[in-house]
Amino acid sequence: MRAEAQAHVDTINDALALLRRFLDWDRALRRLDELNARVEDQALWNDPKLAQEVMRERRRLEEAINATRAIQSELDDTAELIEMAEAEGDEEMAADGTRSLAELATRAEHDKIQALLAGEADGNDTYIEVNSGAGGTESQDWAGMLQRMYTRWAERRGMKVELVDQHSGEQAGIKSATLLLKGENAYGYAKTESGVHRLVRISPYDSAARRHTSFASIWVYPVIDENIEVEINESELRIDTYRASGAGGQHINTTDSAVRITHLPTGIVVQCQNQRSQHKNKAEAYNQLRAKLYERELQIREAAANAENATKTDIGWGHQIRSYVLQPYQLVKDLRTGVTSTSPSDVLDGDLDSFMAAALSQRVTGETVEVEDVD
Repeated sequence: MRAEAQAHVDTINDALALLRRFLDWDRALRRLDELNARVEDQALWNDPKLAQEVMRERRRLEEAINATRAIQSELDDTAELIEMAEAEGDEEMAADGTRSLAELATRAEHDKIQALLAGEADGNDTYIEVNSGAGGTESQDWAGMLQRMYTRWAERRGMKVELVDQHSGEQAGIKSATLLLKGENAYGYAKTESGVHRLVRISPYDSAARRHTSFASIWVYPVIDENIEVEINESELRIDTYRASGAGGQHINTTDSAVRITHLPTGIVVQCQNQRSQHKNKAEAYNQLRAKLYERELQIREAAANAENATKTDIGWGHQIRSYVLQPYQLVKDLRTGVTSTSPSDVLDGDLDSFMAAALSQRVTGETVEVEDVD
C-alpha cells in the first residue's frame, strides 16, 4: 500500500486502539449485554430515575461500540479495495480508496474524542478561571490575552460565554477573571487546559524592547447539576460582601452587592460581581464553590490513580503546561504531549482543538512524552 494510504490506515488504527482501550473492550461488551437484559426487565421501569440512568449508560455504550465497529469494518473494506486496485493497476480506484481513507481518518479522530468525553461531568457547562502570575503589568496583560483566547475558542464552538467576575489590572489586562462557558461538552473539552501557561515576547511595556517571560494560570471546573451531590457545611464558610467595580458613570455599583465566599477547610475562594443583586451574586458564588469542590475531588481521584497531580501549582517556572513564544520566532508548544503550532496568532485566536485532543488522549493512555521547553 502506498505511503499516503498507509499513513491514513495508521491514524485510523491508532484511534481504534485508543477507543478499545478506553472502553475496556471486552468489559464494555459484557456490560452492554447486562444493560440490554436490564432494559428487558419490567421491574426496572418502576423506578423512572434509575431507568433513565440505565438507558443513558446503555445508549452511550452502544453508540461507542457501534461507532468503533463501523470504523473497523469500513477500514477493512477500503484497505482491501485499495490493495485490489493496486494489484490490477487501477490508479483511479486506488485514488478513490485513498480519499475514502482520509475521510475515515477524520471521522475516526472525531469519534475518538467524542468517546473520550464520557466522564461524569464532561457534558456539563464549565467555568474557566484565569489568574495572572507575578510580574505586574506583563502577567496581567498575558492573563487578559488568555481570557480572550478561551472566549474565542468557545465562540468558535457555538458556546455562550458569560463573564462572572473580573478584576482589571492597573495599566492593562486583568489580575483575574472567571468565565462561564455554556455548550455541549464544554467541561469535557476544556478540562485539560488547567495549569500554568507561559508567554515569551518582546514587551510592549518595555522602552528597551527586551524579551520578557510572563506566567498566568488556568483553572477549569464544571458547572454542577442536580445529578451531582456536593455537601457543604455552612459553618465552614466565610462570606464577605464588597462594592463591585464598574465601568464608570451610571454603571458604578453604589452598594456592596459583590460577594466573596471562602471555604475555610480548603482555602478555596470564589467571588461574583456580575449581578446587581447581592442575593444573585451569592447564589452564583455558591454554585462556583460547589463546582470547585467537585473539581477538587476529581483531582484527588486522578492523583490517586496516576500518582501525580500538577493541575494546581505555583504560577511560575517549572510548572507550565504550555509555552507561547512570539519573539524571536513563532511557536506554541504543549509540554505534556509535545503538540506544537507555528502560528501563535491562530492559537491565541482560539485554535486549541489539537492541543485539547492530544491531552484527552494522553489521559487514557497514560503515556508521558519527554518534551523540552522552548527558550
